[in-house]
Amino acid sequence: MRQIRAFRIAAVAAGIALMATGCGSTGKSATPTTSGAAAGPITGLQILVPNTAGGGYDTTARVAAKVLDDEKIATNTEVFNLAGAGGTVGLARVVNEKGNGDLAMLMGLGVVGASYTNKSESKLTDTTPLAKLIEEPGAIMVNKDSPYKTITDLVAAWKADPGSISVGGGSSPGGPDHLLPMQLAGAVGIDATKVNFVSYDGGGDLLPAILGNKLGFAASGAGEYVKQIESGEVRVLATSGDKRLEGVDAPTLKESGIDLVFSNWRGIVAPPGISDADKASLIAALEKMHGTQAWKDALKSKGWSDAFLTGDEFKSFLTEQDKRVADILTKLGLT
Repeated sequence: MRQIRAFRIAAVAAGIALMATGCGSTGKSATPTTSGAAAGPITGLQILVPNTAGGGYDTTARVAAKVLDDEKIATNTEVFNLAGAGGTVGLARVVNEKGNGDLAMLMGLGVVGASYTNKSESKLTDTTPLAKLIEEPGAIMVNKDSPYKTITDLVAAWKADPGSISVGGGSSPGGPDHLLPMQLAGAVGIDATKVNFVSYDGGGDLLPAILGNKLGFAASGAGEYVKQIESGEVRVLATSGDKRLEGVDAPTLKESGIDLVFSNWRGIVAPPGISDADKASLIAALEKMHGTQAWKDALKSKGWSDAFLTGDEFKSFLTEQDKRVADILTKLGLT
């Protein structure tokens, strides 16, 4: 069931600017070596996706599961969805599964923000960090029948009457699909108190709103809508990376005279309290996956940037992101 909330948010430019700068058994059937590499494939791993099918987390999880199984790094890997409250229903499930080395969750910046705006008792810092996988720029998208043919057209109409143009995103406040349009508003001189942001629970729920022409525009990752972009049903007006997104015929915001670069990220975590052997096996499997040609091909086809970090490095990154998002949302009055 789609959960949609429309609201007006006052953006705090200084706070928002910070973000822009910025298994059967997993370890039980395979004994790790001293380097953490498993002796055989992990089996029966479940990967929880904390929002609906079809979104960025779901796509990333299913690609990872396919590579793991196809490359015989794992067997019988299952991906399942547990949507709700911007990803915090799934987060609570993972945190409550303490010690379960057969479970992991695909997550990212959106879950960090939702854990605060939904006042979740569970935080990503409660989990066991495994690996940061990818980064991707955001995309400003419209329906094929939209009157806005360029980002310049859109910005001109938006500036003339900000409240009349609804902005859709597949994340809760504090997530990437929310932060991108709020930063875009600030970059083009729009009073963000007048921005009408509509939150959808993942890209799978956002897509029908784009296709149904129910939004002025949408902000999300282009990799979630490759088929629709290729078919022409969705038109990308601009992307938010520092260079053009391969395979997408659209300029960057900077090319269009808008001083903004923004990237989202995704990673994978496990429940708290898993054994050292399970943690080592899971990280070793993800390291093997990262080294495959199949994963490299997926990065290219989806427009994802390689951003691989594991273990303590990823833990430090998560801690930093958690604090940064909490600080921003406090300044926005959303916590």
